[in-house]
Amino acid sequence: MLLYRWLQDVVNTKGGAKALIYRDTYLSWRGLMHRVDRRADEFRSVGVRPGDWVGLMLGNVPDFLILSLALSKLGAAPLPLDPTTSTRELEMIMGQTPMRGLITRPRGGDAPLPTAPAGAAKGKKQAPESRRRLQGTLLSCSIYPYDPRPVPKQSEEMIGVVLFTSDSAGDPKPVERTHANLAAEAEHVTAALKVDGEDRTLLTIPLYHSFGFDVGLVATLRAGAAIYLEDEVAPSRIIKLVREQQITLLPGSPTLFEAMAKLPAAKPLTHKPIRFLTSGAGLSATTVEGFHAKYGVRPLACYHTTETGTVAIDLKGQAGEIVGKPLPGVELRITDPASGKAASTGKPGSLWVRSDAVSPLGLARGQAEADASSVGSRSADGWYRTGDLASLDRTGKLKLHGREDDLVRLDGKRVALGEVEGCIESFPKVHAAQAMVVSDPLGGPIVVAKVVLKERAKVDAEAIIDHCAKLLAPHKVPRRIEFCKTL
Repeated sequence: MLLYRWLQDVVNTKGGAKALIYRDTYLSWRGLMHRVDRRADEFRSVGVRPGDWVGLMLGNVPDFLILSLALSKLGAAPLPLDPTTSTRELEMIMGQTPMRGLITRPRGGDAPLPTAPAGAAKGKKQAPESRRRLQGTLLSCSIYPYDPRPVPKQSEEMIGVVLFTSDSAGDPKPVERTHANLAAEAEHVTAALKVDGEDRTLLTIPLYHSFGFDVGLVATLRAGAAIYLEDEVAPSRIIKLVREQQITLLPGSPTLFEAMAKLPAAKPLTHKPIRFLTSGAGLSATTVEGFHAKYGVRPLACYHTTETGTVAIDLKGQAGEIVGKPLPGVELRITDPASGKAASTGKPGSLWVRSDAVSPLGLARGQAEADASSVGSRSADGWYRTGDLASLDRTGKLKLHGREDDLVRLDGKRVALGEVEGCIESFPKVHAAQAMVVSDPLGGPIVVAKVVLKERAKVDAEAIIDHCAKLLAPHKVPRRIEFCKTL
């Protein structure tokens, strides 16, 4: 209900202004609300009720935002999913989340999955109880039977969205975000970046990604800023849109800003304010200076996780691993990974975060309670262990130093290298494998694997890549295989 209430607030103040722009079409805030209300009625007619979770396997298209707001109106929660999610991962997701419905593109999700949604009603078939096209679209809506979830009495405790990330083994991990979490996240981002109703946000980061959802939908909607959706992430096109539409807020991947810095000489941007926001560690000094020389602005490094929301933003746009000071309302502590004691100033250690935006980790609560000090867990007093190694300097700025486990970030998405290695080693002719992330001059960061074959075995690299493509999400599949005798 929270997101829809924010929409109502904006409609009451600027109903005729531009709200959602996608390619050559746009909706006003009043027009957006009209479409949201129609979809909410349609969801209600197929049996979606308060407390239900509905999967949205969509990219950066208007339907994603409209359907998310429609679910919010009903007191249900969207469950954003990458449209390229592998069959194996989708099966795991459906097996651990009580999903009432699933919205997909044509043919997506048509075949019943071998695992019924978590919480499915006993004795019910695993196939959807109904399947239909959403009116006026080609989107499929599958409704699954399951035992209804109890709805919290307090609105703040209701689940506003369920976002997916990867656990330390590389498996999908659902993260519940309550209304209170989303409200805190909106407050943190809008206050730090001074986002208001005059801003124009261009979304290149997918909305199904937590960074895109939090900054591009939650914070932008709360501020009443216009939302420009883009599903073609070509650097030349992006900078053209920034100029023509006078975009003031652009959350993007490090790869995008690196590519934009390499474009042919361009005139500096003249409109203000401009905030280019990149998730993860800062860009290299060469990229930052080249970007500033071309456009007159610096990309701002932002530390954000699915479980914690936005933690810190380097508002000065420095290069390197510094991601700025924690935002107001966010507490940090650094501990020695072995002893658990507080690390000294400047010394890397385990990063813990506490704020109102930190998820309660509902579906992962059993694991968290079993060992409240493990990576990815939350303690009884609200401290979440991120799994990142970090340090705080004397001025209170946060610096990242890598991970405690083998998780790495690939354009904002988490990849467990152990999962990639295990997948390759399951290939019959492979003896051992070692995965790593390298920077490709043309493609940016990619997964590369060194492979040792079994004695006298012969196989080409494409066969191993095809094997991985069947079992892993696209961003986890190795782009290059290097054969060697030993690792």
